Amino acid sequence: MKSMKIGIVCYPTYGGSGVIATELGKGLARRGHKVHFITYRQPARLLSFQENVYYHEVRSADYPLFEYPPYDTALTSKLVDVVKYENLDLLHVHYAIPHATVAYMAKKILLTEGRYVPTVTTLHGTDITLVGSNRTFAPVVAFSINKSDGVTAVSENLRRQTYEFFDINNDIEVIHNFIDFERFRKVNKDHFKKAIAPNGERILVHTSNFRKVKRVQDVIKIFSQVYEKIPSKLLLIGDGPDRQNAEALCREMGLCDEIRFLGKQDAIEELLAVSDLFIMPSESESFGLAALEAMACEVPVISSNIGGLPEVNIHGETGFLSEVGNIDEMAANAIQLLENEDILNKFRVNALEQARKFDIENVLPYYERYYEYILSTKIYDRDNVEV
Repeated sequence: MKSMKIGIVCYPTYGGSGVIATELGKGLARRGHKVHFITYRQPARLLSFQENVYYHEVRSADYPLFEYPPYDTALTSKLVDVVKYENLDLLHVHYAIPHATVAYMAKKILLTEGRYVPTVTTLHGTDITLVGSNRTFAPVVAFSINKSDGVTAVSENLRRQTYEFFDINNDIEVIHNFIDFERFRKVNKDHFKKAIAPNGERILVHTSNFRKVKRVQDVIKIFSQVYEKIPSKLLLIGDGPDRQNAEALCREMGLCDEIRFLGKQDAIEELLAVSDLFIMPSESESFGLAALEAMACEVPVISSNIGGLPEVNIHGETGFLSEVGNIDEMAANAIQLLENEDILNKFRVNALEQARKFDIENVLPYYERYYEYILSTKIYDRDNVEV
Protein backbone atom coordinates (compact mmCIF):
# COMPACT_ATOMS: atom_id res chain seq x y z
CA MET A 1 0.00 0.00 0.00
CA LYS A 2 1.29 3.46 -0.93
CA SER A 3 2.40 5.62 1.99
CA MET A 4 0.15 8.64 2.61
CA LYS A 5 0.72 11.99 4.28
CA ILE A 6 -2.22 12.50 6.63
CA GLY A 7 -3.16 15.50 8.75
CA ILE A 8 -5.12 14.74 11.92
CA VAL A 9 -7.08 17.44 13.73
CA CYS A 10 -8.51 16.58 17.15
CA TYR A 11 -9.11 17.77 20.68
CA PRO A 12 -5.90 16.91 22.57
CA THR A 13 -7.69 15.78 25.73
CA TYR A 14 -8.36 12.59 27.69
CA GLY A 15 -11.81 12.29 26.08
CA GLY A 16 -12.64 9.43 23.75
CA SER A 17 -12.29 11.39 20.51
CA GLY A 18 -8.82 12.66 21.38
CA VAL A 19 -7.69 9.19 22.45
CA ILE A 20 -9.00 7.52 19.30
CA ALA A 21 -7.57 10.21 17.00
CA THR A 22 -4.15 9.95 18.64
CA GLU A 23 -4.03 6.16 18.69
CA LEU A 24 -5.23 6.07 15.06
CA GLY A 25 -2.43 8.40 14.02
CA LYS A 26 0.18 6.42 15.90
CA GLY A 27 -1.10 3.18 14.37
CA LEU A 28 -0.99 4.63 10.86
CA ALA A 29 2.55 5.87 11.49
CA ARG A 30 3.64 2.36 12.48
CA ARG A 31 2.35 1.21 9.10
CA GLY A 32 4.60 3.68 7.30
CA HIS A 33 2.32 6.68 6.77
CA LYS A 34 3.45 10.21 7.63
CA VAL A 35 1.04 11.56 10.24
CA HIS A 36 0.81 15.24 11.20
CA PHE A 37 -1.18 16.17 14.31
CA ILE A 38 -2.50 19.73 14.21
CA THR A 39 -4.04 21.07 17.43
CA TYR A 40 -3.61 23.63 20.22
CA ARG A 41 -1.81 21.28 22.61
CA GLN A 42 0.12 18.06 22.30
CA PRO A 43 -2.39 15.18 22.63
CA ALA A 44 -2.40 13.35 25.96
CA ARG A 45 -1.24 10.08 24.37
CA LEU A 46 1.43 11.63 22.17
CA LEU A 47 4.05 12.37 24.78
CA SER A 48 7.00 10.36 23.43
CA PHE A 49 8.84 10.37 20.12
CA GLN A 50 7.58 8.05 17.40
CA GLU A 51 8.84 7.65 13.87
CA ASN A 52 6.60 9.19 11.15
CA VAL A 53 4.67 11.30 13.69
CA TYR A 54 4.79 15.10 13.60
CA TYR A 55 3.10 17.70 15.78
CA HIS A 56 2.08 21.23 14.77
CA GLU A 57 0.87 23.51 17.55
CA VAL A 58 -1.86 26.04 16.81
CA ARG A 59 -1.30 29.36 18.55
CA SER A 60 -4.14 31.85 18.89
CA ALA A 61 -3.12 35.49 19.06
CA ASP A 62 -4.67 37.33 22.01
CA TYR A 63 -5.66 40.80 20.77
CA PRO A 64 -7.53 43.37 22.94
CA LEU A 65 -10.15 43.60 20.20
CA PHE A 66 -11.28 40.01 20.77
CA GLU A 67 -13.13 38.92 23.89
CA TYR A 68 -12.06 35.35 23.05
CA PRO A 69 -8.99 34.31 21.01
CA PRO A 70 -10.06 33.43 17.43
CA TYR A 71 -9.06 29.77 17.50
CA ASP A 72 -11.02 28.83 14.38
CA THR A 73 -9.12 31.40 12.32
CA ALA A 74 -5.76 30.34 13.76
CA LEU A 75 -6.50 26.67 13.07
CA THR A 76 -7.59 27.44 9.49
CA SER A 77 -4.34 29.27 8.81
CA LYS A 78 -2.29 26.47 10.35
CA LEU A 79 -4.09 23.84 8.25
CA VAL A 80 -3.39 25.80 5.07
CA ASP A 81 0.26 26.12 6.05
CA VAL A 82 0.75 22.44 6.94
CA VAL A 83 -1.06 21.14 3.86
CA LYS A 84 1.06 23.35 1.58
CA TYR A 85 4.48 22.89 3.08
CA GLU A 86 4.18 19.27 4.26
CA ASN A 87 2.38 18.31 1.03
CA LEU A 88 -0.42 16.46 2.79
CA ASP A 89 -2.62 14.07 0.83
CA LEU A 90 -5.63 14.23 3.12
CA LEU A 91 -7.03 15.86 6.27
CA HIS A 92 -8.83 13.70 8.83
CA VAL A 93 -10.72 15.83 11.33
CA HIS A 94 -12.33 14.49 14.50
CA TYR A 95 -15.55 16.25 15.57
CA ALA A 96 -17.77 18.32 13.35
CA ILE A 97 -17.54 21.36 15.67
CA PRO A 98 -15.42 23.23 14.75
CA HIS A 99 -12.94 21.00 12.97
CA ALA A 100 -14.99 20.00 9.92
CA THR A 101 -16.04 23.62 9.38
CA VAL A 102 -12.46 24.82 9.69
CA ALA A 103 -11.24 22.11 7.31
CA TYR A 104 -13.77 23.29 4.73
CA MET A 105 -12.49 26.87 5.01
CA ALA A 106 -8.91 25.70 4.64
CA LYS A 107 -9.88 23.63 1.61
CA LYS A 108 -11.50 26.64 -0.06
CA ILE A 109 -8.42 28.79 0.56
CA LEU A 110 -6.16 26.13 -0.91
CA LEU A 111 -8.41 25.87 -3.96
CA THR A 112 -7.65 29.50 -4.80
CA GLU A 113 -4.03 28.38 -5.16
CA GLY A 114 -4.95 25.40 -7.34
CA ARG A 115 -4.50 22.87 -4.52
CA TYR A 116 -7.23 20.42 -3.48
CA VAL A 117 -7.02 18.42 -0.26
CA PRO A 118 -9.84 15.97 0.56
CA THR A 119 -11.25 15.99 4.09
CA VAL A 120 -12.61 13.11 6.14
CA THR A 121 -14.73 13.90 9.20
CA THR A 122 -15.21 11.40 12.02
CA LEU A 123 -18.26 11.91 14.22
CA HIS A 124 -17.67 10.88 17.82
CA GLY A 125 -20.95 11.72 19.49
CA THR A 126 -21.19 14.98 21.37
CA ASP A 127 -20.99 16.93 18.12
CA ILE A 128 -24.22 15.13 17.15
CA THR A 129 -26.04 14.52 20.44
CA LEU A 130 -25.40 18.09 21.62
CA VAL A 131 -27.43 19.32 18.68
CA GLY A 132 -30.24 17.00 19.67
CA SER A 133 -30.82 19.28 22.65
CA ASN A 134 -29.51 22.57 21.18
CA ARG A 135 -30.60 23.32 17.64
CA THR A 136 -28.41 26.46 17.51
CA PHE A 137 -25.56 24.41 16.09
CA ALA A 138 -27.64 22.45 13.58
CA PRO A 139 -26.98 24.51 10.43
CA VAL A 140 -23.20 24.54 10.98
CA VAL A 141 -22.98 20.82 11.82
CA ALA A 142 -25.13 19.77 8.85
CA PHE A 143 -23.17 22.01 6.48
CA SER A 144 -19.85 20.66 7.75
CA ILE A 145 -20.91 17.04 7.37
CA ASN A 146 -22.32 17.56 3.88
CA LYS A 147 -19.21 19.43 2.72
CA SER A 148 -16.83 16.72 3.94
CA ASP A 149 -15.44 14.43 1.23
CA GLY A 150 -15.86 11.47 3.54
CA VAL A 151 -17.70 10.94 6.83
CA THR A 152 -17.33 8.16 9.37
CA ALA A 153 -19.14 7.44 12.63
CA VAL A 154 -17.88 5.34 15.52
CA SER A 155 -21.08 3.27 15.89
CA GLU A 156 -24.22 2.28 14.02
CA ASN A 157 -26.25 4.09 16.65
CA LEU A 158 -24.40 7.36 16.04
CA ARG A 159 -24.89 6.99 12.30
CA ARG A 160 -28.65 6.62 12.81
CA GLN A 161 -28.76 9.62 15.16
CA THR A 162 -26.92 11.79 12.66
CA TYR A 163 -29.45 11.09 9.93
CA GLU A 164 -32.26 11.61 12.44
CA PHE A 165 -31.04 15.00 13.71
CA PHE A 166 -29.86 16.52 10.41
CA ASP A 167 -30.65 16.75 6.74
CA ILE A 168 -27.62 14.81 5.54
CA ASN A 169 -27.04 13.95 1.88
CA ASN A 170 -23.60 12.46 2.45
CA ASP A 171 -22.89 8.77 3.00
CA ILE A 172 -21.69 7.90 6.51
CA GLU A 173 -19.36 4.94 6.90
CA VAL A 174 -19.30 3.15 10.25
CA ILE A 175 -15.80 2.38 11.46
CA HIS A 176 -15.89 1.35 15.09
CA ASN A 177 -13.50 2.57 17.73
CA PHE A 178 -10.66 0.22 18.57
CA ILE A 179 -8.29 -0.99 21.25
CA ASP A 180 -4.52 -1.37 21.26
CA PHE A 181 -3.76 -4.75 22.81
CA GLU A 182 -0.10 -3.84 23.16
CA ARG A 183 -1.28 -1.54 25.93
CA PHE A 184 -4.65 -2.79 27.17
CA ARG A 185 -4.27 -6.38 28.32
CA LYS A 186 -4.41 -8.19 31.60
CA VAL A 187 -1.04 -8.49 33.31
CA ASN A 188 -0.04 -9.76 36.73
CA LYS A 189 -0.30 -6.89 39.18
CA ASP A 190 -1.01 -8.86 42.35
CA HIS A 191 1.25 -6.64 44.46
CA PHE A 192 -0.68 -3.62 43.24
CA LYS A 193 -4.01 -5.32 43.90
CA LYS A 194 -3.02 -6.12 47.49
CA ALA A 195 -2.22 -2.48 48.09
CA ILE A 196 -5.75 -1.51 47.03
CA ALA A 197 -7.63 -4.50 48.47
CA PRO A 198 -5.42 -5.93 51.24
CA ASN A 199 -8.08 -8.38 52.43
CA GLY A 200 -8.98 -9.75 49.01
CA GLU A 201 -11.91 -7.41 48.44
CA ARG A 202 -13.49 -7.22 45.00
CA ILE A 203 -12.45 -4.15 43.02
CA LEU A 204 -14.99 -2.20 40.99
CA VAL A 205 -13.84 0.59 38.68
CA HIS A 206 -15.29 3.52 36.76
CA THR A 207 -13.46 5.93 34.49
CA SER A 208 -14.87 9.03 32.79
CA ASN A 209 -14.63 12.80 32.48
CA PHE A 210 -17.10 13.18 35.37
CA ARG A 211 -19.70 15.05 33.34
CA LYS A 212 -23.35 14.83 34.35
CA VAL A 213 -24.15 12.39 31.52
CA LYS A 214 -21.71 9.85 33.01
CA ARG A 215 -23.91 9.55 36.14
CA VAL A 216 -20.99 9.05 38.53
CA GLN A 217 -23.33 9.30 41.50
CA ASP A 218 -25.15 6.24 40.14
CA VAL A 219 -21.82 4.41 40.24
CA ILE A 220 -21.51 5.18 43.95
CA LYS A 221 -25.10 4.08 44.64
CA ILE A 222 -24.53 0.82 42.75
CA PHE A 223 -21.34 0.24 44.71
CA SER A 224 -23.16 0.87 47.98
CA GLN A 225 -25.52 -2.03 47.28
CA VAL A 226 -22.65 -4.27 46.22
CA TYR A 227 -20.68 -3.36 49.34
CA GLU A 228 -23.59 -4.41 51.57
CA LYS A 229 -23.31 -7.96 50.16
CA ILE A 230 -19.65 -8.35 49.17
CA PRO A 231 -16.46 -6.86 50.64
CA SER A 232 -15.30 -4.51 47.90
CA LYS A 233 -13.50 -1.33 46.89
CA LEU A 234 -14.37 1.25 44.22
CA LEU A 235 -11.83 3.10 42.08
CA LEU A 236 -13.06 6.31 40.43
CA ILE A 237 -10.67 7.43 37.69
CA GLY A 238 -10.92 10.80 36.00
CA ASP A 239 -12.00 14.31 36.87
CA GLY A 240 -14.56 16.87 35.83
CA PRO A 241 -17.45 19.08 36.87
CA ASP A 242 -19.42 16.36 38.70
CA ARG A 243 -16.58 15.15 40.88
CA GLN A 244 -17.49 17.47 43.75
CA ASN A 245 -21.04 16.10 43.86
CA ALA A 246 -19.72 12.54 43.78
CA GLU A 247 -17.35 13.26 46.67
CA ALA A 248 -20.21 14.81 48.67
CA LEU A 249 -22.36 11.70 48.11
CA CYS A 250 -19.48 9.46 49.16
CA ARG A 251 -19.21 11.34 52.47
CA GLU A 252 -22.97 11.36 52.96
CA MET A 253 -23.14 7.58 52.52
CA GLY A 254 -20.13 6.95 54.76
CA LEU A 255 -18.21 5.12 52.04
CA CYS A 256 -15.10 7.24 51.69
CA ASP A 257 -12.86 4.56 53.24
CA GLU A 258 -13.94 2.14 50.50
CA ILE A 259 -13.85 4.54 47.54
CA ARG A 260 -10.75 6.09 46.02
CA PHE A 261 -10.94 9.18 43.80
CA LEU A 262 -7.79 8.78 41.72
CA GLY A 263 -8.19 11.75 39.33
CA LYS A 264 -6.77 11.63 35.83
CA GLN A 265 -4.43 8.69 35.24
CA ASP A 266 -2.19 7.94 32.28
CA ALA A 267 -1.68 4.26 33.13
CA ILE A 268 -5.37 3.32 33.23
CA GLU A 269 -4.51 -0.18 32.00
CA GLU A 270 -2.66 -0.95 35.25
CA LEU A 271 -5.76 -0.12 37.28
CA LEU A 272 -8.00 -2.15 34.98
CA ALA A 273 -5.61 -5.10 35.31
CA VAL A 274 -6.50 -5.47 39.01
CA SER A 275 -10.24 -4.82 38.65
CA ASP A 276 -13.10 -7.30 38.77
CA LEU A 277 -15.95 -5.25 37.31
CA PHE A 278 -16.37 -2.04 35.29
CA ILE A 279 -19.39 0.19 35.96
CA MET A 280 -20.74 2.49 33.21
CA PRO A 281 -24.28 3.78 33.90
CA SER A 282 -24.08 6.67 31.39
CA GLU A 283 -27.13 8.35 29.91
CA SER A 284 -25.23 9.04 26.68
CA GLU A 285 -22.44 7.00 25.04
CA SER A 286 -21.89 7.06 21.31
CA PHE A 287 -19.60 4.05 21.55
CA GLY A 288 -18.26 3.22 25.01
CA LEU A 289 -14.48 3.23 24.58
CA ALA A 290 -13.84 3.02 28.33
CA ALA A 291 -15.91 -0.16 28.48
CA LEU A 292 -13.93 -1.64 25.60
CA GLU A 293 -10.64 -0.84 27.35
CA ALA A 294 -11.90 -2.66 30.43
CA MET A 295 -13.00 -5.68 28.40
CA ALA A 296 -9.56 -5.89 26.77
CA CYS A 297 -8.20 -6.28 30.30
CA GLU A 298 -10.72 -9.10 30.92
CA VAL A 299 -13.04 -6.98 33.06
CA PRO A 300 -16.80 -7.57 32.52
CA VAL A 301 -19.03 -4.50 32.22
CA ILE A 302 -22.20 -3.40 34.00
CA SER A 303 -23.64 -0.63 31.84
CA SER A 304 -26.68 1.20 30.62
CA ASN A 305 -28.15 0.14 27.28
CA ILE A 306 -27.95 3.45 25.44
CA GLY A 307 -26.11 4.62 22.33
CA GLY A 308 -23.38 2.36 21.03
CA LEU A 309 -22.94 0.35 24.24
CA PRO A 310 -25.01 -2.65 23.02
CA GLU A 311 -22.57 -2.88 20.08
CA VAL A 312 -19.73 -3.33 22.59
CA ASN A 313 -21.12 -4.93 25.74
CA ILE A 314 -23.11 -8.08 24.94
CA HIS A 315 -25.88 -8.62 27.50
CA GLY A 316 -25.50 -11.87 29.42
CA GLU A 317 -22.11 -12.64 27.87
CA THR A 318 -19.56 -9.86 28.48
CA GLY A 319 -21.63 -8.12 31.16
CA PHE A 320 -25.12 -6.79 31.58
CA LEU A 321 -27.16 -3.92 30.11
CA SER A 322 -29.89 -2.03 31.98
CA GLU A 323 -32.09 0.99 31.43
CA VAL A 324 -30.50 4.32 32.37
CA GLY A 325 -31.07 4.99 36.08
CA ASN A 326 -31.98 1.41 37.00
CA ILE A 327 -29.52 1.29 39.88
CA ASP A 328 -31.11 -1.69 41.61
CA GLU A 329 -30.85 -3.92 38.53
CA MET A 330 -27.28 -2.87 37.83
CA ALA A 331 -26.33 -3.61 41.42
CA ALA A 332 -28.08 -7.00 41.33
CA ASN A 333 -26.24 -7.91 38.12
CA ALA A 334 -22.93 -6.87 39.64
CA ILE A 335 -23.58 -8.95 42.76
CA GLN A 336 -24.57 -11.95 40.64
CA LEU A 337 -21.20 -11.86 38.87
CA LEU A 338 -19.04 -11.11 41.90
CA GLU A 339 -20.60 -13.84 44.07
CA ASN A 340 -19.79 -16.65 41.64
CA GLU A 341 -16.16 -17.05 40.61
CA ASP A 342 -16.95 -19.52 37.80
CA ILE A 343 -19.49 -17.19 36.18
CA LEU A 344 -17.19 -14.22 36.62
CA ASN A 345 -14.32 -16.06 34.94
CA LYS A 346 -16.58 -17.05 32.04
CA PHE A 347 -17.58 -13.43 31.55
CA ARG A 348 -13.91 -12.43 31.69
CA VAL A 349 -13.14 -14.79 28.82
CA ASN A 350 -16.13 -13.54 26.84
CA ALA A 351 -15.17 -9.91 27.42
CA LEU A 352 -11.69 -10.48 26.04
CA GLU A 353 -13.02 -12.39 23.03
CA GLN A 354 -15.46 -9.58 22.21
CA ALA A 355 -12.77 -6.92 22.66
CA ARG A 356 -10.49 -8.68 20.18
CA LYS A 357 -13.00 -7.87 17.42
CA PHE A 358 -12.01 -4.23 17.93
CA ASP A 359 -8.24 -4.78 17.82
CA ILE A 360 -6.57 -1.73 16.26
CA GLU A 361 -4.72 -4.00 13.84
CA ASN A 362 -8.09 -5.11 12.44
CA VAL A 363 -9.49 -1.58 12.22
CA LEU A 364 -6.53 0.28 10.69
CA PRO A 365 -6.96 -1.36 7.25
CA TYR A 366 -10.55 -0.05 7.14
CA TYR A 367 -9.29 3.50 7.53
CA GLU A 368 -6.55 2.96 4.95
CA ARG A 369 -9.02 1.62 2.40
CA TYR A 370 -11.43 4.45 3.16
CA TYR A 371 -8.67 7.06 2.67
CA GLU A 372 -7.72 5.45 -0.65
CA TYR A 373 -11.34 5.49 -1.76
CA ILE A 374 -11.70 9.18 -0.90
CA LEU A 375 -8.42 10.06 -2.63
CA SER A 376 -9.39 8.17 -5.78
CA THR A 377 -12.96 9.45 -6.11
CA LYS A 378 -13.18 12.93 -4.58
CA ILE A 379 -11.26 14.94 -7.16
CA TYR A 380 -13.41 18.08 -7.16
CA ASP A 381 -14.90 20.43 -4.64
CA ARG A 382 -18.56 19.89 -3.66
CA ASP A 383 -19.41 23.35 -5.01
CA ASN A 384 -18.32 21.97 -8.40
CA VAL A 385 -15.22 24.16 -8.51
CA GLU A 386 -12.80 22.26 -10.69
CA VAL A 387 -9.28 21.74 -9.43
